[in-house]
Amino acid sequence: MKSIILLAPPAAGKGTQADLLCKKYGFVHISTGDLLREAMHQNDELGNSLKEQMQSGKLIGDAIVFELLENKLKTIENAPGSILDGFPRNVNQAEEYNRLLRSKNETLKAVIYLSIDYDTALKRIVGRISCPKCGHVYNDLIESNQPTVKGICNDCQSSLEKRADDNEEIFKVRFETYLEQTEPLIEYYKEKGVLYEVDSALPTNEVFQMIESIVDHI
Repeated sequence: MKSIILLAPPAAGKGTQADLLCKKYGFVHISTGDLLREAMHQNDELGNSLKEQMQSGKLIGDAIVFELLENKLKTIENAPGSILDGFPRNVNQAEEYNRLLRSKNETLKAVIYLSIDYDTALKRIVGRISCPKCGHVYNDLIESNQPTVKGICNDCQSSLEKRADDNEEIFKVRFETYLEQTEPLIEYYKEKGVLYEVDSALPTNEVFQMIESIVDHI
């Protein structure tokens, strides 16, 4: 099984590229955030513990995240590959994930870093508008991604909406925090010889073509 990690700052298009990879190669997209949310909704000891921790503002410990991740990996052993999203967040977690893969006689095949400059990412976030009905996303600051009729979805003609947190102040904090936390990981995986950097400021299809060339040769 091809084990791949996607690293990307906000607005780099990680979700879009993960979906394209899953559709073409049959990979399984594993989001640790989704795993935690799913576990929280289970009416069991772990779910109740997670709810309590989240409500009290406590950080979820690595042990719980690894338990959920390991359980998920057991369910997809016959899949052609997995794409890990949102984890690891630091070098210690990266080393623990390597140990987990070794216990399954697997190795990490690639870490794909979707790089993007601040100004391009900011424009993607601040201009983002989406359809609450069908989910189609547009951008009123990027000409090639604007709806035909301003404020109206091309697909279902619903009124488009803007998220309250899609503003420069919040984005700046998220972007800088991500870069600060991720820089050591980039160097760590570069030294391991598994890091591949892709310029995600390019059009979506060009970014995917570069990712395809990486996946096809690992």
